[in-house]
Amino acid sequence: MTANKNRVCYFFHPDVGNFHYGPKHPMKPQRLAVVHSLIGDYGLHNHMTVIQAPPATTRQLGFHSQEYIEFLQRVSPQTAEQYEDKFVKFNIGEDCPIFDGIYEFCSIYTGGSIAGAVRLNHKMCDIAINWSGGLHHAKKAEASGFCYVNDIVIAILELLKHHERVLYIDIDIHHGDGVQEAFYFCDRVMTVSFHKYGNLFFPGTGDMFDVGRGEGRLFSVNVPLREGMDDESYHSLFKPIIRQIIDTFDPKAIVLQCGADSLGCDRLGCFNLSFDGHGECVRFVKSLGIPLLVLGGGGYTLRNVARCWTYETAILTGQDKEISNDIPDTTEYLEYFAPEFTLKPELVPRVENANPKEYLSAIKQHTFDNLRMVRFAPSVQMQPIPDDFFNRDDLIEAELGPDVRGDDA
Repeated sequence: MTANKNRVCYFFHPDVGNFHYGPKHPMKPQRLAVVHSLIGDYGLHNHMTVIQAPPATTRQLGFHSQEYIEFLQRVSPQTAEQYEDKFVKFNIGEDCPIFDGIYEFCSIYTGGSIAGAVRLNHKMCDIAINWSGGLHHAKKAEASGFCYVNDIVIAILELLKHHERVLYIDIDIHHGDGVQEAFYFCDRVMTVSFHKYGNLFFPGTGDMFDVGRGEGRLFSVNVPLREGMDDESYHSLFKPIIRQIIDTFDPKAIVLQCGADSLGCDRLGCFNLSFDGHGECVRFVKSLGIPLLVLGGGGYTLRNVARCWTYETAILTGQDKEISNDIPDTTEYLEYFAPEFTLKPELVPRVENANPKEYLSAIKQHTFDNLRMVRFAPSVQMQPIPDDFFNRDDLIEAELGPDVRGDDA
Protein backbone atom coordinates (compact mmCIF):
# COMPACT_ATOMS: atom_id res chain seq x y z
CA MET A 1 0.00 0.00 0.00
CA THR A 2 1.28 3.45 -0.88
CA ALA A 3 2.74 5.64 1.85
CA ASN A 4 1.81 8.78 -0.13
CA LYS A 5 1.04 11.56 2.35
CA ASN A 6 -2.42 12.06 0.89
CA ARG A 7 -3.27 8.39 1.37
CA VAL A 8 -2.70 8.36 5.16
CA CYS A 9 -4.92 10.62 7.25
CA TYR A 10 -4.18 11.31 10.89
CA PHE A 11 -6.83 12.72 13.22
CA PHE A 12 -6.01 14.70 16.35
CA HIS A 13 -7.87 17.29 18.42
CA PRO A 14 -5.69 19.58 20.58
CA ASP A 15 -8.07 19.35 23.54
CA VAL A 16 -8.28 15.56 23.78
CA GLY A 17 -5.36 15.22 26.19
CA ASN A 18 -6.70 17.78 28.65
CA PHE A 19 -9.23 15.58 30.45
CA HIS A 20 -8.66 13.80 33.76
CA TYR A 21 -10.41 10.68 35.05
CA GLY A 22 -8.87 11.32 38.47
CA PRO A 23 -5.39 11.27 40.05
CA LYS A 24 -5.41 7.55 40.90
CA HIS A 25 -7.21 6.34 37.77
CA PRO A 26 -5.05 4.32 35.35
CA MET A 27 -6.64 5.89 32.24
CA LYS A 28 -4.65 9.02 31.39
CA PRO A 29 -5.90 11.02 28.37
CA GLN A 30 -2.64 12.97 28.63
CA ARG A 31 -0.98 9.99 26.91
CA LEU A 32 -2.62 11.23 23.69
CA ALA A 33 -0.83 14.57 23.94
CA VAL A 34 2.47 12.74 24.49
CA VAL A 35 1.84 10.44 21.49
CA HIS A 36 0.99 13.43 19.31
CA SER A 37 4.06 15.37 20.42
CA LEU A 38 6.40 12.45 19.73
CA ILE A 39 4.88 11.86 16.30
CA GLY A 40 5.61 15.49 15.48
CA ASP A 41 9.15 15.34 16.86
CA TYR A 42 9.89 12.42 14.56
CA GLY A 43 8.53 14.39 11.61
CA LEU A 44 5.91 11.78 10.80
CA HIS A 45 3.31 14.50 10.17
CA ASN A 46 5.19 15.23 6.94
CA HIS A 47 4.05 11.86 5.62
CA MET A 48 0.34 12.19 6.50
CA THR A 49 -2.57 14.54 6.04
CA VAL A 50 -3.19 15.92 9.54
CA ILE A 51 -6.82 16.68 10.36
CA GLN A 52 -8.69 18.14 13.32
CA ALA A 53 -12.08 16.50 13.01
CA PRO A 54 -15.12 18.25 14.52
CA PRO A 55 -16.49 16.64 17.69
CA ALA A 56 -19.33 14.19 17.14
CA THR A 57 -22.83 15.58 17.51
CA THR A 58 -25.60 14.05 19.57
CA ARG A 59 -27.18 12.69 16.37
CA GLN A 60 -23.91 11.00 15.42
CA LEU A 61 -23.86 9.21 18.77
CA GLY A 62 -27.21 7.63 17.88
CA PHE A 63 -25.97 4.07 18.45
CA HIS A 64 -26.29 4.83 22.16
CA SER A 65 -29.64 5.30 23.87
CA GLN A 66 -30.95 8.86 24.03
CA GLU A 67 -31.35 8.68 27.80
CA TYR A 68 -27.71 7.61 28.26
CA ILE A 69 -26.31 10.34 25.99
CA GLU A 70 -28.44 12.99 27.71
CA PHE A 71 -27.07 11.76 31.04
CA LEU A 72 -23.47 12.16 29.80
CA GLN A 73 -24.28 15.66 28.55
CA ARG A 74 -25.71 16.81 31.85
CA VAL A 75 -23.68 15.03 34.51
CA SER A 76 -20.54 16.54 36.03
CA PRO A 77 -18.76 16.43 39.39
CA GLN A 78 -20.84 19.50 40.32
CA THR A 79 -24.18 17.87 39.37
CA ALA A 80 -23.30 14.27 40.29
CA GLU A 81 -25.52 14.18 43.35
CA GLN A 82 -28.51 15.22 41.24
CA TYR A 83 -28.00 12.22 38.90
CA GLU A 84 -26.76 9.68 41.44
CA ASP A 85 -29.88 7.56 41.02
CA LYS A 86 -28.72 6.81 37.43
CA PHE A 87 -25.22 5.62 38.36
CA VAL A 88 -26.05 1.94 38.81
CA LYS A 89 -28.13 1.87 35.62
CA PHE A 90 -25.32 3.40 33.54
CA ASN A 91 -22.49 1.59 35.39
CA ILE A 92 -20.89 4.75 36.77
CA GLY A 93 -18.38 4.11 39.53
CA GLU A 94 -14.71 3.54 40.24
CA ASP A 95 -13.82 2.27 36.75
CA CYS A 96 -16.04 4.78 34.96
CA PRO A 97 -16.08 7.90 37.13
CA ILE A 98 -17.70 11.24 36.46
CA PHE A 99 -15.16 13.93 35.55
CA ASP A 100 -15.27 17.45 34.13
CA GLY A 101 -15.95 17.51 30.41
CA ILE A 102 -16.90 13.84 30.14
CA TYR A 103 -19.30 14.39 27.21
CA GLU A 104 -16.89 16.71 25.40
CA PHE A 105 -14.13 14.09 25.71
CA CYS A 106 -16.38 11.40 24.24
CA SER A 107 -17.52 13.60 21.36
CA ILE A 108 -13.94 14.59 20.50
CA TYR A 109 -12.51 11.07 20.29
CA THR A 110 -15.60 9.77 18.49
CA GLY A 111 -15.49 12.61 15.97
CA GLY A 112 -12.06 11.48 14.81
CA SER A 113 -13.22 7.91 14.26
CA ILE A 114 -16.30 9.00 12.30
CA ALA A 115 -14.29 11.36 10.13
CA GLY A 116 -11.77 8.60 9.41
CA ALA A 117 -14.56 6.26 8.31
CA VAL A 118 -16.09 8.92 6.04
CA ARG A 119 -12.75 9.61 4.36
CA LEU A 120 -12.27 5.91 3.74
CA ASN A 121 -15.80 5.70 2.35
CA HIS A 122 -15.01 8.41 -0.20
CA LYS A 123 -11.58 6.94 -1.05
CA MET A 124 -9.92 10.12 0.20
CA CYS A 125 -7.32 7.95 1.94
CA ASP A 126 -6.22 4.34 2.27
CA ILE A 127 -5.41 4.49 5.98
CA ALA A 128 -7.06 6.66 8.67
CA ILE A 129 -5.48 6.92 12.14
CA ASN A 130 -7.21 8.10 15.33
CA TRP A 131 -5.18 7.15 18.39
CA SER A 132 -7.72 8.80 20.70
CA GLY A 133 -10.39 6.29 19.61
CA GLY A 134 -10.71 2.57 20.19
CA LEU A 135 -12.85 2.56 23.37
CA HIS A 136 -14.23 -0.90 22.85
CA HIS A 137 -16.04 -1.70 26.12
CA ALA A 138 -18.87 0.87 26.05
CA LYS A 139 -22.34 -0.61 25.58
CA LYS A 140 -25.49 0.86 24.06
CA ALA A 141 -26.70 2.28 27.38
CA GLU A 142 -23.82 1.65 29.75
CA ALA A 143 -20.27 2.74 30.45
CA SER A 144 -17.72 -0.02 30.98
CA GLY A 145 -13.98 -0.48 31.37
CA PHE A 146 -13.03 3.23 31.26
CA CYS A 147 -15.17 3.62 28.09
CA TYR A 148 -18.31 5.76 27.81
CA VAL A 149 -19.04 6.05 24.07
CA ASN A 150 -18.15 3.23 21.68
CA ASP A 151 -16.56 5.15 18.82
CA ILE A 152 -15.62 1.86 17.13
CA VAL A 153 -19.21 0.71 16.70
CA ILE A 154 -20.21 4.15 15.41
CA ALA A 155 -17.33 4.18 12.90
CA ILE A 156 -18.17 0.66 11.69
CA LEU A 157 -21.80 1.67 11.16
CA GLU A 158 -20.51 4.53 9.03
CA LEU A 159 -18.26 2.19 7.02
CA LEU A 160 -21.20 -0.14 6.38
CA LYS A 161 -22.90 2.63 4.40
CA HIS A 162 -20.34 2.08 1.60
CA HIS A 163 -18.74 -1.31 2.33
CA GLU A 164 -20.54 -4.65 2.17
CA ARG A 165 -18.42 -6.25 4.88
CA VAL A 166 -16.23 -4.82 7.64
CA LEU A 167 -13.64 -6.77 9.62
CA TYR A 168 -12.90 -5.64 13.18
CA ILE A 169 -9.55 -6.77 14.67
CA ASP A 170 -8.76 -6.14 18.35
CA ILE A 171 -5.23 -6.64 19.79
CA ASP A 172 -5.94 -4.96 23.14
CA ILE A 173 -5.28 -7.36 26.03
CA HIS A 174 -8.95 -7.02 27.03
CA HIS A 175 -11.77 -8.63 25.08
CA GLY A 176 -13.53 -6.25 22.68
CA ASP A 177 -16.88 -7.03 24.26
CA GLY A 178 -18.74 -3.84 23.43
CA VAL A 179 -18.04 -4.14 19.69
CA GLN A 180 -18.85 -7.85 19.63
CA GLU A 181 -22.13 -7.27 21.46
CA ALA A 182 -23.19 -4.56 19.00
CA PHE A 183 -22.75 -6.87 15.98
CA TYR A 184 -23.49 -10.20 17.65
CA PHE A 185 -26.41 -10.98 15.36
CA CYS A 186 -24.88 -9.44 12.23
CA ASP A 187 -23.09 -11.21 9.35
CA ARG A 188 -21.76 -8.03 7.68
CA VAL A 189 -19.27 -7.40 10.50
CA MET A 190 -16.82 -10.03 11.68
CA THR A 191 -15.30 -9.21 15.08
CA VAL A 192 -11.96 -10.81 15.96
CA SER A 193 -10.45 -10.36 19.41
CA PHE A 194 -7.09 -11.65 20.71
CA HIS A 195 -7.21 -11.22 24.49
CA LYS A 196 -6.34 -12.50 27.94
CA TYR A 197 -9.07 -14.80 29.23
CA GLY A 198 -9.61 -16.54 32.56
CA ASN A 199 -8.89 -15.98 36.26
CA LEU A 200 -11.53 -13.24 36.40
CA PHE A 201 -9.56 -11.02 34.01
CA PHE A 202 -11.73 -8.09 32.85
CA PRO A 203 -14.29 -8.19 31.26
CA GLY A 204 -14.59 -11.97 31.70
CA THR A 205 -16.04 -12.54 28.21
CA GLY A 206 -14.54 -13.85 24.97
CA ASP A 207 -14.50 -17.63 25.30
CA MET A 208 -13.54 -19.36 22.05
CA PHE A 209 -16.97 -21.01 21.95
CA ASP A 210 -18.64 -17.58 21.90
CA VAL A 211 -19.21 -17.28 18.14
CA GLY A 212 -22.29 -15.09 17.65
CA ARG A 213 -25.96 -15.93 17.20
CA GLY A 214 -28.63 -15.90 14.51
CA GLU A 215 -27.32 -14.48 11.25
CA GLY A 216 -24.17 -13.53 13.17
CA ARG A 217 -23.31 -17.09 14.14
CA LEU A 218 -19.61 -17.77 13.38
CA PHE A 219 -18.99 -14.05 12.77
CA SER A 220 -17.66 -13.47 16.29
CA VAL A 221 -14.13 -14.90 16.50
CA ASN A 222 -12.54 -15.04 19.94
CA VAL A 223 -8.93 -16.04 20.61
CA PRO A 224 -8.66 -16.46 24.43
CA LEU A 225 -5.07 -16.40 25.66
CA ARG A 226 -3.26 -16.94 28.94
CA GLU A 227 -0.75 -14.64 30.57
CA GLY A 228 2.78 -14.25 29.25
CA MET A 229 2.07 -14.23 25.50
CA ASP A 230 5.29 -13.44 23.64
CA ASP A 231 5.84 -12.35 20.05
CA GLU A 232 6.37 -15.81 18.62
CA SER A 233 3.31 -17.32 20.31
CA TYR A 234 1.12 -14.36 19.39
CA HIS A 235 2.06 -14.35 15.71
CA SER A 236 1.67 -18.12 15.45
CA LEU A 237 -2.05 -17.38 15.90
CA PHE A 238 -2.52 -13.85 14.64
CA LYS A 239 -1.17 -14.16 11.11
CA PRO A 240 -2.73 -17.50 10.06
CA ILE A 241 -6.09 -16.66 11.64
CA ILE A 242 -6.30 -13.22 10.02
CA ARG A 243 -5.17 -14.64 6.68
CA GLN A 244 -7.88 -17.31 6.85
CA ILE A 245 -10.50 -14.72 7.78
CA ILE A 246 -9.52 -12.55 4.81
CA ASP A 247 -9.92 -15.53 2.48
CA THR A 248 -13.25 -16.54 4.03
CA PHE A 249 -14.97 -13.25 4.81
CA ASP A 250 -13.47 -11.03 2.07
CA PRO A 251 -13.79 -7.75 4.00
CA LYS A 252 -13.99 -4.51 2.08
CA ALA A 253 -12.75 -2.41 5.02
CA ILE A 254 -10.87 -3.18 8.25
CA VAL A 255 -10.94 -1.50 11.66
CA LEU A 256 -7.85 -2.31 13.75
CA GLN A 257 -7.92 -1.54 17.49
CA CYS A 258 -4.30 -1.30 18.71
CA GLY A 259 -4.64 -1.36 22.49
CA ALA A 260 -1.10 -0.98 23.87
CA ASP A 261 -1.87 -2.83 27.11
CA SER A 262 -0.88 -6.08 25.37
CA LEU A 263 2.71 -4.85 25.48
CA GLY A 264 5.02 -6.26 28.11
CA CYS A 265 5.28 -4.30 31.38
CA ASP A 266 1.90 -2.61 31.03
CA ARG A 267 0.45 -1.40 34.31
CA LEU A 268 -2.75 -3.45 33.86
CA GLY A 269 -1.51 -6.10 31.42
CA CYS A 270 0.18 -9.48 31.70
CA PHE A 271 1.45 -10.19 28.16
CA ASN A 272 5.07 -9.97 26.99
CA LEU A 273 4.73 -8.46 23.51
CA SER A 274 7.63 -6.28 22.39
CA PHE A 275 7.22 -3.05 20.43
CA ASP A 276 8.30 -4.93 17.31
CA GLY A 277 5.87 -7.76 18.07
CA HIS A 278 2.92 -5.42 18.58
CA GLY A 279 3.89 -3.40 15.53
CA GLU A 280 4.20 -6.50 13.39
CA CYS A 281 0.44 -7.02 13.74
CA VAL A 282 -0.10 -3.51 12.34
CA ARG A 283 2.38 -4.13 9.54
CA PHE A 284 0.68 -7.39 8.59
CA VAL A 285 -2.81 -5.85 8.48
CA LYS A 286 -1.50 -2.89 6.46
CA SER A 287 0.07 -5.31 3.96
CA LEU A 288 -3.38 -6.69 3.10
CA GLY A 289 -4.05 -3.51 1.10
CA ILE A 290 -7.64 -3.13 2.35
CA PRO A 291 -9.02 0.30 3.43
CA LEU A 292 -7.95 0.57 7.06
CA LEU A 293 -9.12 2.56 10.09
CA VAL A 294 -6.55 2.35 12.91
CA LEU A 295 -7.59 3.21 16.47
CA GLY A 296 -5.99 3.30 19.91
CA GLY A 297 -7.54 1.71 22.98
CA GLY A 298 -6.01 0.53 26.24
CA GLY A 299 -2.48 1.21 27.44
CA TYR A 300 -1.62 2.24 30.98
CA THR A 301 2.15 2.73 31.06
CA LEU A 302 2.14 6.17 29.49
CA ARG A 303 5.67 6.28 28.08
CA ASN A 304 5.22 2.91 26.37
CA VAL A 305 1.86 3.87 24.88
CA ALA A 306 3.55 6.90 23.30
CA ARG A 307 6.40 4.76 21.99
CA CYS A 308 4.08 2.08 20.63
CA TRP A 309 1.67 4.30 18.73
CA THR A 310 4.45 6.54 17.41
CA TYR A 311 6.28 3.48 16.07
CA GLU A 312 3.06 2.16 14.55
CA THR A 313 2.40 5.54 12.93
CA ALA A 314 5.85 5.14 11.35
CA ILE A 315 4.85 1.69 10.10
CA LEU A 316 1.59 2.99 8.63
CA THR A 317 3.39 5.83 6.83
CA GLY A 318 6.22 3.59 5.62
CA GLN A 319 8.82 5.40 7.76
CA ASP A 320 9.62 2.68 10.28
CA LYS A 321 12.99 1.93 8.64
CA GLU A 322 13.87 5.61 8.48
CA ILE A 323 13.32 6.89 12.00
CA SER A 324 15.94 6.70 14.74
CA ASN A 325 15.57 4.54 17.80
CA ASP A 326 16.80 7.49 19.85
CA ILE A 327 14.03 9.70 21.18
CA PRO A 328 14.52 13.22 19.69
CA ASP A 329 16.00 15.45 22.39
CA THR A 330 13.67 18.22 21.23
CA THR A 331 10.55 16.47 22.50
CA GLU A 332 8.53 18.34 25.08
CA TYR A 333 8.14 15.17 27.18
CA LEU A 334 11.74 13.93 27.05
CA GLU A 335 11.87 13.10 30.77
CA TYR A 336 9.05 10.58 30.31
CA PHE A 337 11.38 8.32 28.34
CA ALA A 338 14.19 8.08 30.91
CA PRO A 339 16.43 6.28 31.48
CA GLU A 340 16.68 4.62 28.03
CA PHE A 341 15.55 7.57 25.86
CA THR A 342 14.84 5.08 23.07
CA LEU A 343 11.75 4.37 20.98
CA LYS A 344 11.82 0.59 21.40
CA PRO A 345 13.56 -0.41 24.65
CA GLU A 346 13.53 -4.04 25.70
CA LEU A 347 10.50 -4.90 27.84
CA VAL A 348 11.75 -7.46 30.35
CA PRO A 349 9.09 -10.20 30.86
CA ARG A 350 7.39 -10.10 34.26
CA VAL A 351 5.46 -13.35 33.87
CA GLU A 352 6.25 -16.65 32.20
CA ASN A 353 4.44 -17.67 29.03
CA ALA A 354 1.55 -19.89 30.17
CA ASN A 355 0.51 -20.73 26.58
CA PRO A 356 2.01 -24.10 25.55
CA LYS A 357 2.14 -24.90 21.85
CA GLU A 358 -0.54 -27.57 22.29
CA TYR A 359 -2.95 -24.99 23.68
CA LEU A 360 -2.24 -22.51 20.88
CA SER A 361 -2.62 -25.25 18.29
CA ALA A 362 -6.01 -26.25 19.70
CA ILE A 363 -7.27 -22.64 19.57
CA LYS A 364 -6.07 -22.25 15.99
CA GLN A 365 -7.67 -25.51 14.90
CA HIS A 366 -10.97 -24.62 16.58
CA THR A 367 -10.98 -21.23 14.85
CA PHE A 368 -10.18 -22.74 11.45
CA ASP A 369 -12.94 -25.33 11.89
CA ASN A 370 -15.47 -22.57 12.57
CA LEU A 371 -14.29 -20.48 9.64
CA ARG A 372 -14.71 -23.45 7.31
CA MET A 373 -18.40 -23.44 8.25
CA VAL A 374 -18.76 -19.87 6.95
CA ARG A 375 -19.87 -20.94 3.48
CA PHE A 376 -19.84 -17.60 1.76
CA ALA A 377 -19.15 -13.92 2.29
CA PRO A 378 -22.52 -12.21 2.88
CA SER A 379 -23.71 -9.68 0.34
CA VAL A 380 -26.09 -6.75 0.57
CA GLN A 381 -29.11 -5.93 -1.55
CA MET A 382 -28.87 -2.75 -3.60
CA GLN A 383 -30.35 0.19 -1.70
CA PRO A 384 -29.87 3.96 -1.41
CA ILE A 385 -26.74 4.90 0.54
CA PRO A 386 -27.61 6.81 3.75
CA ASP A 387 -26.26 10.34 4.11
CA ASP A 388 -22.75 10.73 5.52
CA PHE A 389 -22.28 12.34 8.92
CA PHE A 390 -19.77 14.79 7.34
CA ASN A 391 -19.77 16.04 3.78
CA ARG A 392 -16.66 15.95 1.64
CA ASP A 393 -16.10 19.74 1.62
CA ASP A 394 -16.18 19.92 5.42
CA LEU A 395 -13.55 17.21 5.62
CA ILE A 396 -11.23 19.01 3.22
CA GLU A 397 -11.60 22.23 5.20
CA ALA A 398 -10.56 20.35 8.36
CA GLU A 399 -7.07 19.61 7.01
CA LEU A 400 -4.48 21.34 9.15
CA GLY A 401 -1.61 21.40 6.70
CA PRO A 402 2.05 20.69 7.52
CA ASP A 403 2.06 21.70 11.19
CA VAL A 404 1.15 18.60 13.22
CA ARG A 405 0.12 20.70 16.21
CA GLY A 406 -2.50 22.54 14.19
CA ASP A 407 -1.37 26.06 15.10
CA ASP A 408 0.09 28.87 13.03
CA ALA A 409 3.56 28.80 14.50
